[in-house]
Amino acid sequence: MSRFASLLMLLLLGLSQAYQQEEAPEQDEEEQVDITDKILTTNKDTDEILLEGDMLVPRTRNAMKCWSQRCQWKKAANGHVTIPYTVNPEFSARQKQKIETAMRSFHGRTCIRFVPRNGHHDFISVENRRGCFSSLGRQGGKQVVSISRPGCVYHGIIQHELIHALGFQHEQTRSDRDNYVTINWENIEPEMGHNFNLQDTNNLDTPYDYSSVMHYGRTAFSTNGRDTITPIPDAGVQIGQRSDMSEWDIKRINLLYEC
Repeated sequence: MSRFASLLMLLLLGLSQAYQQEEAPEQDEEEQVDITDKILTTNKDTDEILLEGDMLVPRTRNAMKCWSQRCQWKKAANGHVTIPYTVNPEFSARQKQKIETAMRSFHGRTCIRFVPRNGHHDFISVENRRGCFSSLGRQGGKQVVSISRPGCVYHGIIQHELIHALGFQHEQTRSDRDNYVTINWENIEPEMGHNFNLQDTNNLDTPYDYSSVMHYGRTAFSTNGRDTITPIPDAGVQIGQRSDMSEWDIKRINLLYEC
């Protein structure tokens, strides 16, 4: 009986260690993860056609004009913008908790409210597909936000993809970006140059935000490891922060949705 108990203890210990090895890396690396590198590296194997690395190519309209009411999530009478969601059961309990924690990070600072789907027609389906990506704005019906289990389950990356779903593009492609950064075209992979095209964005009368969670890092789509994006006039300014929405990210969400 004693030997059986010992074997059982060893088995349980082994299972516990295996679980920790499977789940721990993304938790341990949370502070060090570079959002841009993780998104672009993870998305290299995806079968989806993506704009700017992580936005699904729209099938029904021009994504560059997705700033009208039809592309926004609807506001309820209580002033909350309710976004129903489902989370695929492929995610572990811990990963689901991280996804829902990222969703709740919008609740205390904006009028956005992510709520479990209960028969709603329009909803976000968080799925473990090949890559980190989202559609731009509300599409109608079910729309996928892909948070691949290997590579995407980080707080900042989940926020980044959810903000795309709210209707926001990348900071480095906004219409006035050439006043704030230099795009080093010579360092960009030739077939990836379109990812840096200026877009006709609604900047909501807010300043360019180097610290936005929607800003890609210095070497995004680099062909030689050198900078593809250089801040001006101060080239030393940090871009592509890693951990959380910036104050201007939050302000813009509140402006767009009139929170």
